[in-house]
Amino acid sequence: MSKQPRKQRKARYNAPLHARHKLMAVTLSEELREQLETRSLPVRKGDTVMVMRGDFKETEGKVEKVDYKNYRLFIEGVSVQKPDGNQTYHPVHPSNVMLVELELDDEERNEAIERKG
Repeated sequence: MSKQPRKQRKARYNAPLHARHKLMAVTLSEELREQLETRSLPVRKGDTVMVMRGDFKETEGKVEKVDYKNYRLFIEGVSVQKPDGNQTYHPVHPSNVMLVELELDDEERNEAIERKG
């Protein structure tokens, strides 16, 4: 694997959707980090996250949509008003959020968490 930034960027831009899932990993809160004994996990719809950077800093909300194509999260409560009066989600990069609460309904995700630990 190359260390060259251009090749790292190219790999990110051309990554297939199933590989982008891992690239959408989000840092865990201190409690979750201690509990699961890992630093980060891929984010998914239904997780509760806290925005750590930007205009919506310290806003907590549920992930409504994960956009793997553009590497963005759409979070409940992180929205802007358009000139016509409509509310629309403000896309947030996963590096700017922290997982506060996990959605553990999925058996496959539970198995993946146990494997990591």
